[in-house]
Amino acid sequence: MKTHMIETPNGRIAAHESPGKGPAAVLIHGNSSSSRAFSKQLDGPLGERFRLVALDLLGHGASDDARDPSLYSMQNQARTLRFAIEPLGLADARLVGWSLGGHLALELAPDLPRARGFVIFGAPPLPFPPVRKLAFLPHPAMRVGSAEAIDRAQAEAYVAAFFRPGFGDIPPFFLEDALRTDGRARSGVNASIASGGCRDEAIVVRDLAAPLAVLHGAEEQLVNGAYFATLTMPTLWRGAVQTIPGAGHAPQWETPQAFDALLAAFLDETA
Repeated sequence: MKTHMIETPNGRIAAHESPGKGPAAVLIHGNSSSSRAFSKQLDGPLGERFRLVALDLLGHGASDDARDPSLYSMQNQARTLRFAIEPLGLADARLVGWSLGGHLALELAPDLPRARGFVIFGAPPLPFPPVRKLAFLPHPAMRVGSAEAIDRAQAEAYVAAFFRPGFGDIPPFFLEDALRTDGRARSGVNASIASGGCRDEAIVVRDLAAPLAVLHGAEEQLVNGAYFATLTMPTLWRGAVQTIPGAGHAPQWETPQAFDALLAAFLDETA
């Protein structure tokens, strides 16, 4: 895997690229995380076969913190990603978004008409105004995701919620990434969603022309799987949400073989 910095008008964005030459995918991580959440894909068989490019969001991982907190809105985070995607020649790649990354992929979708497809997981498409009580489960960790200041105990509880109950293989970097994240990024995204500073994602998926794969961990602690049945998604891949047994909110780490098989099939079918 190689890492390089992409200069954008909003700050430098870290891009981590696998050695594969196959169909390309842009991987977008979740709130208070980093591209390290995709390290099993970048450094594993999937990354050897496909061109995977994982981007660290502004205020996360190895990317810069924003000079102006307004750059942490949903619209501006998506715009910053686009500034990084286009010079990498990835405007026609597939976008793969985990949690907040999935919401950002949908925010970007109308601006990337050449994108071959979209994969979202841990990211129930929200209408406006948001119906969070229907889309998400009542887990206390949800409050941490919008808090500007968090302590170590809160960060630990937040990270634990990414995984199925009892999952023990949580590497230290998940906590490190949560503590490294610029807290203004959490509060900025939340404020922009509440004020309508983002697209109506239910309309985005309804009107999407490209294939949309929706993956869902069967043991999710944060997302309500029943919510997907309320949405109209005419380009839904394989005609159904793909439920992954034994996974919670982070199937790319918890059940990488099952996750990779689904992603590989989607990349092949949209090549």
